[in-house]
Amino acid sequence: MDSLTQIVLGAAVGEAVLGKKVGNKAMLYGAIAGTIPDLDVLARNFVDTVTATEWHRGFSHSIFFSVLFAPIFGWLVWKLNAKANATWKDWSWLMFWGMFTHPILDAFTTWGTQLFWPLEIRLAFQSIFVIDPLYTLPFLVFLILAMFQKRTSDRRRKLNRWGLIISSSYLLFTLVLKGLAYKKFEASLESQGIRYTEMDIRPAPFSTVLWTANIDVEDAYLMGNYSFLDTQPIHFESYLKNRNLLGGLKEDDTVKRLIDIAQGWYTISKEKDQLIFNDLRFGLLSLQEDEKQFAFSYEITATKEGVAIKEIPKKMSDADGLLQSLWQRILGN
Repeated sequence: MDSLTQIVLGAAVGEAVLGKKVGNKAMLYGAIAGTIPDLDVLARNFVDTVTATEWHRGFSHSIFFSVLFAPIFGWLVWKLNAKANATWKDWSWLMFWGMFTHPILDAFTTWGTQLFWPLEIRLAFQSIFVIDPLYTLPFLVFLILAMFQKRTSDRRRKLNRWGLIISSSYLLFTLVLKGLAYKKFEASLESQGIRYTEMDIRPAPFSTVLWTANIDVEDAYLMGNYSFLDTQPIHFESYLKNRNLLGGLKEDDTVKRLIDIAQGWYTISKEKDQLIFNDLRFGLLSLQEDEKQFAFSYEITATKEGVAIKEIPKKMSDADGLLQSLWQRILGN
C-alpha cells in the first residue's frame, strides 16, 4: 500500500499496543515501524533492476524480519525514551506489530508479499489497489480524532478501535467483491463462447467498484474491465503474447527471472528494434481505448556482458490519462 496508508495503520496499531502508557508517542513510533519494511526500495540504488524488483516486498516484508528486528528497534526506542512509562519489551512489542501488519496489508494488493521468506511463496490476494481512499480516509479520521483525546481516555481507545475495525472490515469485504467480479467475468466469457486456460483479476486504481481481468487464451491474452455499475456486456481486447520475439534470450537467466517476477503474465513487443517486456499484472497506463503502454514495462537489450534490463519510466502525464478515463469507466459502460 501507499506510504500514507502504512503510516496510518502503523500509528493505529502503535496506539492499540502502547497508547495508554505513552500517549501519542505510541502513534509516532508505530507510524515509523509501519514504514520500515518499505525501505527495501533503497536497493534500487545499489543493484540491477531485476534484483531490486525481486527484493521488493521480500525479506523486509517477512515474519522473520519482524521477529528479528523488533527487539533491536525496540531497544533503540527504549533508549531514546528512557523516561517513558514503557519497558524494552513494550517497545519491542509495538515495533513488531507495526512492522508485521505492514506486509499483512500488502498481501491484499496485486504485488503481494513474501510473508514466509525465505520460502518462495508470494501472497497476493489482489483485492485492493495500492491507493484506496475508502480504506485510508475513514481510518485516518478516526486516528486524528483519537490523537486529541487524553491518553487514558476510554473515548481515545474506542475511536482508535473503530478505525481498525472499519478498515479491516472493508479489507475483508474487498475479497467478497473480488469473488462477485470473478463470477461476472466467468459468466461473460461463457456467454461469448471464449475458451481460456487461466484468468486473473484485480481492482482498478483507487476503487473496488471497477475490476480488470487478464485471460489466457493460448497465443494471446484478453483484457477486460467490469464495473458493478455496468449495463452492457464486457468487452475484451486481445494482446498477442509474441514470445517468439525473445528468440534465444528466453533461455537467459536474467530474462527467466523477469518472467518469474511476472508469474508468467507477460507479452513481448518490439519498438524500433527494441524488445519490450510487458508485465500484464498491473494493466495498462490508462483505460482509454487506444492505450497500448503497460504500467510496468522493461527494455531488454543484449550486450557483450549479457542481457541488460531497464524499466521504462512513467511520466506524470501518464497519470492524467488514467484519471481522465477512470471515473467515466467506474460509472459503467
